[in-house]
Amino acid sequence: MLGKLRESRWVFILLSIILAVVFWAYVRGVVDPDDSTTLRNVRLEVTGTSVLTGQGLTVSGLSQETVDLHVEAPSSVINNLVRYREDIYVPLDVSRCTEGENRVTVGQPVWPTNFNTDEVVLQGKEPGVITVEVDRLYTNTFEVEFQLDGQVADGYQMGTPAIEPERVTVSGPVEQVNRIAHVVAVLESEELSEQFSGDLPLTLWDAEGNELTDLEITLNTETAYVVVPVVVVKEVPLTVEVKAGGGATPQDAVVTIDPLTVTVSGQEEDIQELTEISLGEINLATVVGTNTFQLPITLDASLENVSGEMSATVTVSVQGLSTTALDVDNITMSPAPDGYTATLVTHVKEVVIRGKEEDLAAINASQIRIVADLSNVTTTGMLSVPARVYLDASSAVGVIGEYTVVVNVER
Repeated sequence: MLGKLRESRWVFILLSIILAVVFWAYVRGVVDPDDSTTLRNVRLEVTGTSVLTGQGLTVSGLSQETVDLHVEAPSSVINNLVRYREDIYVPLDVSRCTEGENRVTVGQPVWPTNFNTDEVVLQGKEPGVITVEVDRLYTNTFEVEFQLDGQVADGYQMGTPAIEPERVTVSGPVEQVNRIAHVVAVLESEELSEQFSGDLPLTLWDAEGNELTDLEITLNTETAYVVVPVVVVKEVPLTVEVKAGGGATPQDAVVTIDPLTVTVSGQEEDIQELTEISLGEINLATVVGTNTFQLPITLDASLENVSGEMSATVTVSVQGLSTTALDVDNITMSPAPDGYTATLVTHVKEVVIRGKEEDLAAINASQIRIVADLSNVTTTGMLSVPARVYLDASSAVGVIGEYTVVVNVER
């Protein structure tokens, strides 16, 4: 009998618990009793700033940027307020503020719109008054700078970015605007290997390059359109064409070029077939012993000389050949222009011949003739004019150097 009573006692306890849970669920789900809570650190939304701006004023500081709201509402509504508290804000109208310190009463909270808040009762706001500092509005103009947060891929080069707008105007309290040293459009790219074009947000930096995120300022634009060209970089060898002359062939010449290569950049389609850059032609007839030439490095307009060298030094030396000098008196003149007459003043000219010693031994002065060129004569008197030397002998030898003769021109 006693054991049955004990068993009945546990049955009663279990039934009590079940009934309590059912009653609690009924109260929560059907009755939904009122509850109260404090929503802490609800954000303030400053309004009326355009009125201040029209007066040349701006908000420079608030004594507090959040408020605590004490509310009462049914439990279900309280739960939703807590869930969507990020959507709640309290307006702070600063349109009536004047320069200096102002005490402004905070407005009525703006509740979320995704559920019924008609049953919410605001019991209090803490604080109810905010101190607002208002200063004269100060503006300054900054050049928009570009910064790559990352690197350019190997084998590529970043060109000069184009930015629109080039300058922006920053407005705000003078103390805050004066903290700004740079307005920067930052492109984040781990490996930049192609041209970028698009809008980039503008960030504000101080003189040490630290980003400023706590300023109460405005920009006349929040973004800039930036085009960043990216080109291929390539190292290309320099070459020179050596032309046979003066009894020497390219095989008789030793050629050095300084620098040996230059680095150029350009679009991939413009540069992929570029295997060398020619400096031009050197005629060995103009080379006596060892000669040095300064030749320009010329590129197509679509390419850029990244190295920066505008010319190359080419040294040419003819080796393994001998020279001999002969006095030549067979000198004639080409016809003079109409109205001019000329007589030779130079009657004998030394001419240098180059070749192998056995070939030079077979050459004599009678095989050489000199013709003075009068085609460009435009004045009278004693003139030095260019002369061309003809060697009527074996092609194994040749004349080296450049020659002139003196003539007397009359009209």
